[in-house]
Amino acid sequence: MLIIDSKDCENIDKALKKYKKKYEKSRTLNQLRNRQSFTKPSVKRRTEVLKAIYKQKLNNGNLED
Repeated sequence: MLIIDSKDCENIDKALKKYKKKYEKSRTLNQLRNRQSFTKPSVKRRTEVLKAIYKQKLNNGNLED
């Protein structure tokens, strides 16, 4: 459960903005999406490796389109 400390004089828009940021940082939406369907561990590993390769190429400047 997310708790937002808001002052009495604080605007409701600011409180909502704080809530949205906390919600994104807690990654609850990502967890719900991941639980909707099962992915095999080998597929997870493969996607992680491909992402790592892409990031490495991007950092080295070797990314060719």
